[in-house]
Amino acid sequence: MVESYNPNPDPNPNPNPNSMDLTVSVPPPPQNPNFYSEQEPQISPPNPSFFLPVPAIRLTSEFDSDSSIFSHKISCKLFDSLAKFKLSFQNTHKGEVSNPQLGFITKYLSVLYDLETQNAFLKGAFDLGNKLQFKAAQDLKAQQGEMGVTACLGDPSYKVELSSAVPSIGLPKATFTFPNGEVTLEEKPDEEVKRVLSISGILKGQVMNGICTAQFRDNNLNVRYLYKDEQLSIIPSISVPSNALSFAFKRRFSPSDKLSYWYNFDSSFWSAVYKHKIGKDLKFKAGYDSEVRLGWASLWVGDEDGKLNIAPNNMKVQLMLQVPQDDISSSIFMFRIKKRWDLLS
Repeated sequence: MVESYNPNPDPNPNPNPNSMDLTVSVPPPPQNPNFYSEQEPQISPPNPSFFLPVPAIRLTSEFDSDSSIFSHKISCKLFDSLAKFKLSFQNTHKGEVSNPQLGFITKYLSVLYDLETQNAFLKGAFDLGNKLQFKAAQDLKAQQGEMGVTACLGDPSYKVELSSAVPSIGLPKATFTFPNGEVTLEEKPDEEVKRVLSISGILKGQVMNGICTAQFRDNNLNVRYLYKDEQLSIIPSISVPSNALSFAFKRRFSPSDKLSYWYNFDSSFWSAVYKHKIGKDLKFKAGYDSEVRLGWASLWVGDEDGKLNIAPNNMKVQLMLQVPQDDISSSIFMFRIKKRWDLLS
């Protein structure tokens, strides 16, 4: 017979080795009193990567004192920057809103909707392999658009593009692009009902130490020569058959100072502009235009040609003073300011 388990065994067991110990060794009860209790299942916190990230929203506002109009644009990138949504509108100092537009832009398709005219503009493009690209644009309200296809001829610098208006009103326009320029063939109206084939193009080539460019369009030929080194640029040009001759001259005195001068021999009009940069984000300009008899000076705070996101505090400011030569008392002071706010980032 097996003896029952005694939780308090005798501290002095029988020392007789011939006796048989029939006591069954049972492990002690667990120390955790809740070990045998029913445990509630533990719910792990949600994985943050499961939820879509909050898109960064940006507001860009611009004010031009000349027109006294505020321009605003609200934009955000969606689906990990695969698409972009934007809302743009204008308003006066009285709060009147005008030109509201909605835009949805992706790599292959963009849609612009005008809320005032209730009209949509569609534009799309996609590649078929590495050699062909299709593109199309459509004005839904006017029922007019354009479509075209571009093909690469082996070397990417050689391309042929065919484009046509929708609905078609004649032969498609053909453009051939090559390393030294391009040539375009298209039909243009010569009279009310007659259409003729027109050719236009541009050719570039190196002549001596400069670049010569010849541009032909609408039976006019313009030939321009550009010589440029680190300090000096000389740009003479002539147009045929008008024989209009002009001359441009640019001189860089230092990395911060530059003077530009342009003269038209046919009309004797001339203009000059002096530029001075102070650091990276401050630029001063002053100039005179003899055709309108106007002198002016401007100051840019923030990179004039750079993007707004690299400007200090995401802001650009332009101050300008215009002084008419005939009436100095009617001088005008104008300014423009452009600022971007990152509402969510």
